Amino acid sequence: MTPATVVQCPECAAPVSAGEQYCEACGAELAPAAPAEASSAAPAGSDQPVENREAADVKPRCHQCGGDVAADGYCTMCGAKARSPRDHFTEQPATWVAAVCDRGIRHSRNEDAVALDARAEPGSHAVLVVCDGVSNSTDSDVASLAAARAARDTLARSSPSGIGTAGARVAATVQALGTAADAANEAVIRHTVEGQGEPASCTFVAAVVDASLLVVGWVGDSRAYWLPDTGEPLMLTVDDSFASEQIAAGVPRKEAETGPQAHAITRWLGIDAPDHTPHTSSLDLATPGWVLVCSDGLWNYCSEPHDLSALVQEQAAGPGADPLALAAALVDWANVQGGADNITAALARIDGPEHLKEGTHDGNVFS
Repeated sequence: MTPATVVQCPECAAPVSAGEQYCEACGAELAPAAPAEASSAAPAGSDQPVENREAADVKPRCHQCGGDVAADGYCTMCGAKARSPRDHFTEQPATWVAAVCDRGIRHSRNEDAVALDARAEPGSHAVLVVCDGVSNSTDSDVASLAAARAARDTLARSSPSGIGTAGARVAATVQALGTAADAANEAVIRHTVEGQGEPASCTFVAAVVDASLLVVGWVGDSRAYWLPDTGEPLMLTVDDSFASEQIAAGVPRKEAETGPQAHAITRWLGIDAPDHTPHTSSLDLATPGWVLVCSDGLWNYCSEPHDLSALVQEQAAGPGADPLALAAALVDWANVQGGADNITAALARIDGPEHLKEGTHDGNVFS
């Protein structure tokens, strides 16, 4: 890329070719001409969230020496390549909901994605979406981010709170999750170039907190957990994977999840997906605890609900933990374990029945 052909992405300010249609750093659709001076996004190398930034007037700084980062994405002082905002970003739409998405240590790019929505009142309504791009597919990093945002936006517009009975609320949310998976799948397809390697694909998991009700939908092996402060922790998803099929056949979980085909998924989003209708489960949130939605970059190192609950309680150091700080601690912990994959942790804090004003739904129902 020569200086004459380099422009900046209007979303994240990463260097892009003047002829490109999408930014490889954040997945944003590019206008025919996106001059650097028109950008109102955060600087290249910023660790701020990929969207909703307010740092247009802050000059990008090199993470190595602190020097200025030029429009081509390289430091003018030491020549180091700037970190992409896609490598590590955070979201916190409300004090009780937050997420951290990180490249990890061993991968060259971050193919995980997360998108959140939440009302300000703790425990009221929230949407947490995580998508994990399939590593051997083309542009999976772009597709996963587009999918997560499309699903988040769909679910944010659909709020069944207060509609009829608890069963009706579950049914309405399940329907919304199906619509969100459709939107996410369409987003992946829009970012797929036919005939160019393996078509883009990703997993999908979304959790909707609606006061006392939690409904989860998923395709693939990204997961959702309920981790109460006291009581039985639960894994609310069942992986669409070869390992899951082995577990169902009686193979011990640890053995199945560390085998040679442990992460071979049987369902995904994308143009070649056999079926992207999400499986769903629902749960009554009757006690204080954490809703955790994550990619396999985290659960690789801590899969069992009891083990993960113990890890969360250890990292939280009490019920008053900030969700963003806890998500960051979980990501850091996974990196210390080896960081073999991209890592995403999204959390919603549920403080107990006094915050849950709607009717309850009994049981844990899978479909």
